[in-house]
Amino acid sequence: MSSQEPSEVTRVESPDPSSHATNIYDAEMGQDEWLDEEDDDDMDFEPATDDSEAVEFFDPAEADESDFHDADDGLSGVEIDFSANDDDHVEEDENESQTEATGTERSLVNSVPVGRIQVTHDQIMRLFGHAGLRGLFTNHRSNSSGNPADDDDDPDNGFGSRRRRRGKASKGRYPAIPSEEGEKLMATGNFGESQHYEDRLRNRKRRLATRLMYRELGTSPYAPNRANKLAAQSLIPSSNADTIIHYNDRCYSGQFSDDGNFFFSCGKDFKVRMYDTSNPYKWKYYKTAIYPYGQWTITDASLSPDNRFLAYSSIRSVVCLAPTDPTLSAESPLFLDFSDMGQSRHDRFRGAHSNFGIWSIRFSGDGREVVAGTSNQSVYVYDIEAKRSILQIRGHNDDVNAVCFGDKSSPHILYSGSDDTLIKVWDRRSMGDSREAGVFMGHTEGLTYVDSKGDGRYVLSNGKDQTMKLWDLRKMMPTEKASKLDPGNYSTGFDYRFMAYTEAEYEPHPYDCSLVTFRGHRVLKTLIRCHFSPPASTDSRYVYSGSEDGSVYIYNMDATLAGRIDVNKATHHSRPKNPDFYPHQYEIRTSRNPDAWKTCVRDASWHPDAPVIAATSWNGWGMSTGTCTTHSWNDGVEDDESEPKMGLRVNQSLEDDEDLYDRPQRNDRLSQIRSRLRSQVVPAADDDDEVVW
Repeated sequence: MSSQEPSEVTRVESPDPSSHATNIYDAEMGQDEWLDEEDDDDMDFEPATDDSEAVEFFDPAEADESDFHDADDGLSGVEIDFSANDDDHVEEDENESQTEATGTERSLVNSVPVGRIQVTHDQIMRLFGHAGLRGLFTNHRSNSSGNPADDDDDPDNGFGSRRRRRGKASKGRYPAIPSEEGEKLMATGNFGESQHYEDRLRNRKRRLATRLMYRELGTSPYAPNRANKLAAQSLIPSSNADTIIHYNDRCYSGQFSDDGNFFFSCGKDFKVRMYDTSNPYKWKYYKTAIYPYGQWTITDASLSPDNRFLAYSSIRSVVCLAPTDPTLSAESPLFLDFSDMGQSRHDRFRGAHSNFGIWSIRFSGDGREVVAGTSNQSVYVYDIEAKRSILQIRGHNDDVNAVCFGDKSSPHILYSGSDDTLIKVWDRRSMGDSREAGVFMGHTEGLTYVDSKGDGRYVLSNGKDQTMKLWDLRKMMPTEKASKLDPGNYSTGFDYRFMAYTEAEYEPHPYDCSLVTFRGHRVLKTLIRCHFSPPASTDSRYVYSGSEDGSVYIYNMDATLAGRIDVNKATHHSRPKNPDFYPHQYEIRTSRNPDAWKTCVRDASWHPDAPVIAATSWNGWGMSTGTCTTHSWNDGVEDDESEPKMGLRVNQSLEDDEDLYDRPQRNDRLSQIRSRLRSQVVPAADDDDEVVW
């Protein structure tokens, strides 16, 4: 076993830049496991293949001599007779008898007995899946591919990388559902109240109206406080969208403030849009903040505890800090240069040309510090008052995709999740030896997000191994034990942006120290996020995550599915095609129908005081645009009697836009001409001027 190098903490010097590590895509990977046969408009993240078995990469070290046959051995005396299936209706060749005779004569000359093998069409196709042929095809693609990109969403990527092979899937690899440990947690009261069935015969739960009636009559078997909690945690939002906010670029994240009065969404156009959500059912557009000189997209944003400032990052070392006050301009934000460790005085734009990017940021509970996870395998802590980074932790072997504070009331405990598959716990009060306080080990692929419950105890993480895990700080792995293990021995090198992940790829981690494992959602394409449900509106009963298949998955603590919000269905064809919007290059490579309507829910946020979820998605034709949809609990009703009607379509400023609705057009050419005329500014004519149309 290889041991991990000890973490390095720097308080003076800035880090050496490093690029974002990536893998290269294998275009031959199978897609059967993720293919949605009922809806062709679902997200297809790999190129179309035939119905043959999933292709595995060839490794000479793993090959057996029996898998190879020399041209002079084995088949020299065998005549292959191709036999097509009845459904193929293949006619026999008129020269078949001559060919058989010729083969027989040659065999007799060589004094080798002749055998006949019936080969079907499926067997011929499997022949092309032989390890040797796969190796040749893979090498050919690898030599002709382009250079890999540095960003997790960069479309310019080559194909042909090799991944570690797994054996056939066996039963019992995944943890059992429901989880016994999760059921124990649900009974403790830390994650909501336990539901009890009142109708034992029909096994039915009470509806909300029944609960309210018993509460008013005073005949409820529960105490009033517990009855209210049971009623609140049963209000899971539905798939029907109240409002669909359309953006002209992809949306990467969106979150409510802790008090629920504020919501922000981040887009690929380097803009953060803010909304007043004091009434969660009727939003008001607030203002827009801009990230100047950004790279690729805005990667993350965090709101200060007092809601006065919003910090947002891009793939650069500079974080922008903009005021949320509508009377103050957000076009010229403050710049927080995380590469400045105080060793020299440079202007604030110095970090704009640094060589590392920021993937995740979080405000501390007191609002004085901002922690960031970066592409140079480091965690930074920035002091806003000192205007420089006061701590750099080089504690990972790959990109740090997610960071957070363990306790909202204390800035001492930090969590960091990396592509090296580890979650590390840092205690800033005891870092004299430059080592982490403990390690959460259990994911077999890289981390995409880490969220803390805020009680200094429970942590939630999303991984590229298509699982979400719940951790307990008291059960973390000691540093001494973790340092003797190499996490790379339990990973396959899976590239979540392009590759399919099948059940055969999953191998349980032998040192998994997580409490509960949740699975069912898809962590593909991008860094998809997960969260704890809020304590006020759900009594912390659930955990939820976005998904590449266009849904928000809501789980009970025992890993059973509590609900699913189908954003793709709610927004399907909710805006007409626009010829000016084109899918990204890697979408064209990896999809059979790149122009289809596709949805990938990257982030979701549950309102702290109301049964409302806002889902932020890549959504649209070819997944080239974005949406933010609001979903509320409606007791299963398909439509709403009040105004506005459900499914209202608005633009990014919450204004009605007629271009979001289909209108009959005579032809596409006429539609383009009308669109151009509407965009031109026509000067007002004088009274004496004659206007001719």
